[in-house]
Amino acid sequence: MSGKIYTLRELSELVGGELAGDGGVSIRGVAGIKEAGDGDITVVVEAKYEELLASTHASAIIRGGGVSCALPSIVTDKPFLAFVKVLELFAVSTDVAMEKGVHESALVDPSAVLGENVRIGPFCRIGRGARIGSGTRILFGAFIGDRVVIGNDCLIYPNVTIREACEIGDRVMLHPGVVIGADGFGYVWDGERHVKVPQIGKVVVEDDVEIGANTTIDRATTAVTRICRGTKIDNLVQVAHNCVVGRHSILAGQVGLSGSAELGERVTAAGQVGVAGHIKIGDGVVIGGQGGVTKSLPPGVFVSGYPAREHRLAMRLLAFTSRLPELFGRVKAAEAKIARLEKKDSHDETTKNDR
Repeated sequence: MSGKIYTLRELSELVGGELAGDGGVSIRGVAGIKEAGDGDITVVVEAKYEELLASTHASAIIRGGGVSCALPSIVTDKPFLAFVKVLELFAVSTDVAMEKGVHESALVDPSAVLGENVRIGPFCRIGRGARIGSGTRILFGAFIGDRVVIGNDCLIYPNVTIREACEIGDRVMLHPGVVIGADGFGYVWDGERHVKVPQIGKVVVEDDVEIGANTTIDRATTAVTRICRGTKIDNLVQVAHNCVVGRHSILAGQVGLSGSAELGERVTAAGQVGVAGHIKIGDGVVIGGQGGVTKSLPPGVFVSGYPAREHRLAMRLLAFTSRLPELFGRVKAAEAKIARLEKKDSHDETTKNDR
């Protein structure tokens, strides 16, 4: 934490919330509701978490209007967003300290163009004709290929690879191990062997995108793989060639997009999601964790399961599936009972005929 101290009243004004209780309470830090101690502020987003308030040692709470609490509070209709704003006030910067200019061990081609206040760390490689925007920082061991364009105020963490001709917008953050522009997976069988399809397109990452560690974005076969403005991508995500990910989308860890899949704006893929190739996902779609999308989806739906279907239906089917062993046993018992009755009826009929 930063060592700063704010009153609760100051924080409520900074986040635009309504003050409830003693505004003079001193806040020295931010913590989760279970870990919070004296001088900390924490957050309760929904009423279902109210029971945790009885045991918290926090000095104040950020809460939604539907949450009841006797502690001094900031009340807002967007409590977690307010919490994030407060967290930013107290957070200590995690930026890696870098000296100005280009480290002596970096290999920068003479034809590369560097903007003002660019910082390039040790053992980086900047290729022919590359252009790096003002204020961008490139950390240890990054590889920037020929004719790559990187915008202003980007942060490129260690061991990132951006291959030839790819384009990165402004204020983009690439975490360690990201690979932008590797070849798309394309082969054709000629009757004897797999023949590689040349991947001569590129990747375009638009402004304000963040891409997590060890995520890979493949270059297009002939056109563009595009990650649109404001999208946030987690660690260990695979975006195949010719995909488009719409603005302000969220791809959580281990999502895999097959070639030429198109995601609309504000799509959320909630972890370990698989999307088939050559399909379109509408704006605002939410895909539940481990969902497998095999066909195009209209805007605004919430799907889950495999194959992905409307979430409530998927949950019902899952519940039915969990009862299959019980139902199977009941069917077997019913079959045995029917067999006994049929045998008895057959015996009774034979006895009657004998008489």
